[in-house]
Amino acid sequence: MTFLAIDVGNTRLKWALHAAPHRDAAVLAHGVEFLENIEKLAEGDWAGLPSPQYMLGCVVAGDAVKRRVEEQMELWDVHPQWVVASPSEAGVVNGYDYPARLGADRWVAMIGAWHRGLSQGPARPMVVVMVGTAVTVDAIDASGRFLGGLILPGHGIMLRALESGTAGLHVPTGNVCEFPTNTSDALTSGGTYAIAGAVERMVQHVRQRCGAEPHCMMAGGAGWKMAPSMSLSVELVDNLVFDGLLEMAARRFASKITL
Repeated sequence: MTFLAIDVGNTRLKWALHAAPHRDAAVLAHGVEFLENIEKLAEGDWAGLPSPQYMLGCVVAGDAVKRRVEEQMELWDVHPQWVVASPSEAGVVNGYDYPARLGADRWVAMIGAWHRGLSQGPARPMVVVMVGTAVTVDAIDASGRFLGGLILPGHGIMLRALESGTAGLHVPTGNVCEFPTNTSDALTSGGTYAIAGAVERMVQHVRQRCGAEPHCMMAGGAGWKMAPSMSLSVELVDNLVFDGLLEMAARRFASKITL
């Protein structure tokens, strides 16, 4: 009962073919493609794959990109299904003012993080951090309710903004250090500590709101760069969006299959 999970971000498309729509199912194949190369999938990485019987995807890059992905999926007899944030799903309650306006990637990642946390022990508050083109820092209380979250620019956007708005500055290849003594290190350290500060402030908010120490999970393409610069304990996770898609799929398709 093969299942295809697709995560379409602002820069890249990540996909994984699983033996079943279940969090513990074996990964049969996986890959990454930049958005400008989506049209190569059907004749490239996807050409030799068995047809998935179920598919669930998360897309933040817009409807035009989603249609391009669906065109590549026409080599299979599978119905594309895409996540839209709902008032509640898989044990997580959406506290956004307008639930459907919450980014699908944030919603799916929170569901993935919530169930990963439950697999490790009793429910506790969480801070879920996604570090990519943009950075999101979302809070969940111990009952599974999404309290709210932050959105801020990722490293690349910060550096390009400085380069375009400040004479003489160029995108650096510097290091993160406590007391930078050159421009490249100063820019790299500034962006890193800006993100770290937002995470640490959200952890403080959750600690005060919930009266307990939150479990902080971090994922996203640049998460591994951020984790060493954090002053608090962070669990670095490979892909919370895939975790969430699998958790959602297990419930959505449960009536159709025997896992």
